[in-house]
Amino acid sequence: MAHAAPAPGRRTSRTGTSGLPDVFSARTHRVASIAVPIVLGLVYGYWAAANRRSGGEITGWNLLFGFVTAAAFMVLYVAVRWVAERSIREVHAILWASFAGSAFGFLYSETDKTVLRSALMGMVIGAVFFAVLFYRYYTHEDAQGRRIG
Repeated sequence: MAHAAPAPGRRTSRTGTSGLPDVFSARTHRVASIAVPIVLGLVYGYWAAANRRSGGEITGWNLLFGFVTAAAFMVLYVAVRWVAERSIREVHAILWASFAGSAFGFLYSETDKTVLRSALMGMVIGAVFFAVLFYRYYTHEDAQGRRIG
């Protein structure tokens, strides 16, 4: 069976030139830019509160801790996302790696481990994130931070 050959050149999507079409509308992207921090923050806050109570009963202070942790996570996530997308690839990778390492270290500290071990685990996770993200940004962006097709 014969198939039509794709036209030469690049396709242009709504977000710019790339080889992939933009599947979601601009409205969907706006909703996701608000919904993703909220959902991730609530999951993170619940996780931190569950770690802190260690399987015990849920108290008012535990709920307050979870919601305050969720709010702090949401604010930091939005701030890192805003600054990182305007940064060069090295700073971009460092920001996300430090955010991920700090978030993991905080969660780990709520499991009654020592501060030294929590900091070490956070640094290990941050280093792994940095290696992966730097490789990704280095291979998908030019020196000015523009995505390569």
